[in-house]
Amino acid sequence: MLNMDFIAIALQSGSSGNCIYIETPGIRLLFDAGLSCIDTERRLAACGRSAREVDALIISHDHADHVRHAGVLQRKYGMPIYITRDTLDVAIARHRLGRLGDVRYFHAGDCLQFADALVRTIPTPHDGVDGVIFTIEHKNRRLGIMTDLGHVFDGLRSEIASLDAVFLESNYDPKLLAAGSYPAFLKRRIQGPCGHISNLEAAELLLSARKLRWACLSHLSQQNNYPDLAIMTHKAVLPGSLALYLAHRNRSTGVLSV
Repeated sequence: MLNMDFIAIALQSGSSGNCIYIETPGIRLLFDAGLSCIDTERRLAACGRSAREVDALIISHDHADHVRHAGVLQRKYGMPIYITRDTLDVAIARHRLGRLGDVRYFHAGDCLQFADALVRTIPTPHDGVDGVIFTIEHKNRRLGIMTDLGHVFDGLRSEIASLDAVFLESNYDPKLLAAGSYPAFLKRRIQGPCGHISNLEAAELLLSARKLRWACLSHLSQQNNYPDLAIMTHKAVLPGSLALYLAHRNRSTGVLSV
């Protein structure tokens, strides 16, 4: 029987929008707000959860696919928004978030305590302003939300090795990217130190993570990757005992137990 006292649902993942729901007995959290209010409601409801019961919204960085619906979600449901000040300043200027009420600032690198869950924020070199990834701890279990990484930066490998489960960016296949229609500057950005990591880089990060029960491959490029290719690349590198899931661009994963 699955242990359901620490669960996660990727409501959507990719450049079209990102939102992950985390629940413990004491807290319900949304990470990022790239999904419309209606779709957030519907996908939570399909998993037996309610957007009205979310206790807080936590934003990773200022890119539209992570923050554009934060204002609407807060105004409709009253959830406080946790965000860095620099991230909010840029998001307001670029994405017309509208009037915001309860905003609670944190600094990249801070730990945020929510009832029985501790959220650790980890700065990244991705080209967002003041961006972070997250590790969520409940009792003796640790879940990572690790997308928009920039590159495999110092400390990332050891952080993943400490996790029991992870949503990990597996953005692109280098051959597809090279042969694709993106302009040269965008290809350089994706492969550069402030862009994304490839299927193979993600698989190699997971290889030394002995505690992992599952990994959910996330933020796949629509044009420079395929779900089957991402899974195949990982299976070629990883032991068969690691459960692999996919976070989709247009639907949820369903409930995953940490």
